[in-house]
Amino acid sequence: MEDYLREREKEMIELLEELVNIDSGSYVKKGVDQIAAILEGKFTEAGFVSTIKKEKKTGNNLVLRHQDAKDPKIIIVAHMDTVFPEGTVEKRPFRIEGNRAYGPGVVDMKGSLVSVLYAIKALALVNASAIRNVEIVLNSDEEIGSSNSRKLIEHTARNKDYALIVEPGRKDGSIVSARKGGGRYTIKVKGTSAHAGVEHEKGRSAIEELAYKTIKLQKLTKYQDGITVNVGMIEGGTSINTVASSATAGVDVRLIKMDQAPIIDKQIREICAVSDVEGTEIEVKGSISRPPMEKNSQSIQLLKIIKEAGKELGIEVKDTFTGGGSDGAFTSSMGIPTIDGMGPVGGNAHSEEEYLELNTFVERTLLLATVLTKLTAKVKMTA
Repeated sequence: MEDYLREREKEMIELLEELVNIDSGSYVKKGVDQIAAILEGKFTEAGFVSTIKKEKKTGNNLVLRHQDAKDPKIIIVAHMDTVFPEGTVEKRPFRIEGNRAYGPGVVDMKGSLVSVLYAIKALALVNASAIRNVEIVLNSDEEIGSSNSRKLIEHTARNKDYALIVEPGRKDGSIVSARKGGGRYTIKVKGTSAHAGVEHEKGRSAIEELAYKTIKLQKLTKYQDGITVNVGMIEGGTSINTVASSATAGVDVRLIKMDQAPIIDKQIREICAVSDVEGTEIEVKGSISRPPMEKNSQSIQLLKIIKEAGKELGIEVKDTFTGGGSDGAFTSSMGIPTIDGMGPVGGNAHSEEEYLELNTFVERTLLLATVLTKLTAKVKMTA
């Protein structure tokens, strides 16, 4: 498999360039659908059949499995969307500098899309049973919370023994064994407008009310417990000389254990249940929508298998915890052994300097293929 992948490294990079040079932000439906069409064609050539789950506002989701697959026990999840708006590619298209590839979504996670495809192609040469043991979900809205694709991921994951999430490896090459969960809230305050100079006393400032709430919400953060609450966006008012009649805040919540969720949710709602500025009204919408991906005895066993595969290839596989969320939360919360960060290595995701380490492209693809082989053998032994 290694020889096969080394011989096709240039081909892999060419496909990566093609994918990166397509704007596929979460709301750029035509771009995400274009990515899906390209990958569907490539997987079809490898003997896979596809099921397209159409969406109206976001890109279509894609489920892939080998034409001879009967009851695959491994699910691979990868997303096709990026965080970048339409027009980004024109400003900074794919480029290579030294041993790094740059471009919007190059590592998060278009490199992983290529890696999954070529892991399957490599496996087709040596282990047909492994490619029949895999079901792949390529979703279109991970960067905005997977609200449309979550049910699809959970449905596809039923009766699976293992879940591999191919978000990029960390900068030091580590795979991800645990992630924070979390959610988002929108807080809307209604006040009473008034002229700031003539009748200030008649106004009831929604911005003032939201300022009180912001301070109280921020204080819910408890670093020692792995909980953060961040009021990340505020807007309100109509003019500088008018008491603001409305204001809105966007709140991000992160946590490391699911049993923290109802506590945080209750605290947020209690803070917003009582006005600090008399005469203002507060509305709260939102929830803890993404469970944490917790490191447990099941994932530790899967991690052990991955590390063994790495050792065979001469790769030291390390694991780490990260505060960012991913679709691994959904499979993990279903009780399925889940490991994330199985994609190529890179860094600076979601920024103008996002990059992929090209010398890890083949290496991580080979690791993924080897892990699939080992997991398939384990499934057979326990069947």
